[in-house]
Amino acid sequence: MNALKVPARTIAVFVLPCLLLYVCLVFVPIFFSMYNSTFDWNGIGVKKFVGLDNYVTLLTKDNVFWPAVRHTLMFAVFSMLEIPFALYLATLINRYVKKPNFFVTSYFVPVILSVVIIGQLWKTIYNPASLGGMLNQVLDGLGLHSWTHAWLSEPDYAMYALYFVALWQYLGYHLLIQFTGISNIPTEIYEAAKIDGADGFKADWFITFPLVVPIFKISIILAFIGSLQSFDMIMVMTGGGPAHSTDVIATHMYNMSFMSSKFGYGSSIAMVLVAVCLIATVIINALFNKVEKKIG
Repeated sequence: MNALKVPARTIAVFVLPCLLLYVCLVFVPIFFSMYNSTFDWNGIGVKKFVGLDNYVTLLTKDNVFWPAVRHTLMFAVFSMLEIPFALYLATLINRYVKKPNFFVTSYFVPVILSVVIIGQLWKTIYNPASLGGMLNQVLDGLGLHSWTHAWLSEPDYAMYALYFVALWQYLGYHLLIQFTGISNIPTEIYEAAKIDGADGFKADWFITFPLVVPIFKISIILAFIGSLQSFDMIMVMTGGGPAHSTDVIATHMYNMSFMSSKFGYGSSIAMVLVAVCLIATVIINALFNKVEKKIG
């Protein structure tokens, strides 16, 4: 069959509108953030050029920034740790459930719910027992009163409470991605492997897991980058408190830009976040390319 030959000029005509839209929505805002980060500016008044002073202050004098970076990276690590569990769960559903769509859809429901709804739901669950908090009431009912806490009001526990909510919300998202990847593996491969004595977990180890590595990589990248940009759930549930114990890079950027009217300083935080996202994406891609070459 002869391949359809399309002139490069025709391809450019169709691609150009989407390319221009992408540039306007992605690169133009990044450029303006980079430009604004070199100014001392409240977002309204006259700009004062300060060069790299915002970055120097951010990296050396900001007592909130580095803890926020640590919280953000921990958020990313916890998000990635649930993906192997999602892959294992998808494997079990694909193998043992005859009509798996219902289960996959059920797990996916939290993903499509509004973050405000999820935040308010879990704030109620985390409330003290006297305010109807389900978690503390269950612990009291089990005789574990010493385990009860004001989960979102104690700095030592607030961030871990948010980690759990994020894991609960996005488990179905990664489960759907992994389940789709596993479902696309031809059944003939498993049938041939079964004849050779590879069945169950052995077949998963030598067939399923190597073949879903590209899909697994997508989940890892989405989880890592999404966690670096985490903002809405934290703002709904804690607002970065108490005492900045749940601040991440995005919430710190918001507070500096809009709550403290330090728009130039907030832009410098945004640029650091963009840089971290780009570096993380490159590193993850490089690592998975090595893995794919080894198993290929």
